[in-house]
Amino acid sequence: MRQPGQRMPLYTPEERRRRDETRWTLVQGVLAPLQFAVFLVSLWLVVRYLLTGDGYTAATVSVVVKTLVLYTIMVTGSIWEKVVFGKYLFARPFFWEDVFSILVLALHTAYLVALFAGAEPRNQMFLALAAYVTYVINATQFLLKLRAARLDSAAAKSAGEQDGSAPANRQANPGMVGLTK
Repeated sequence: MRQPGQRMPLYTPEERRRRDETRWTLVQGVLAPLQFAVFLVSLWLVVRYLLTGDGYTAATVSVVVKTLVLYTIMVTGSIWEKVVFGKYLFARPFFWEDVFSILVLALHTAYLVALFAGAEPRNQMFLALAAYVTYVINATQFLLKLRAARLDSAAAKSAGEQDGSAPANRQANPGMVGLTK
């Protein structure tokens, strides 16, 4: 039972099972670090362009690639959310992350609009930087959720060991043997 002031677990046991069984979890696990690597390269190219005026084409291509990777991870993430929680977006555990993701998408899309509308290159790059700031905030939100999920999983395993519901193939914690008999 949840104690006062204790947060609700991120996943129900059924949601955790679906998360662990779906291939979309692996897809997200591959795309997230890929997106971060693309972001780092693109950030360097954008900042280099803003500081030196050189490399506009490389910076532009990198922002477009980053945006396409973002769109891909958002679509696959929505599918993952549907499989795990039954909703494509705004499931209870990820509501605020999804809200902020919409801002991230909007700014990346605004960059593409500015690019294709022929906006001044420096303004395009400043818009890309604004999109990247929101991406970093959103990525931090998801990393904090990942940490919370790991803590929940550890707490669930610990509770299972303490109440005797630990899987039979696992050894009981020697310090708990006397308490569970």
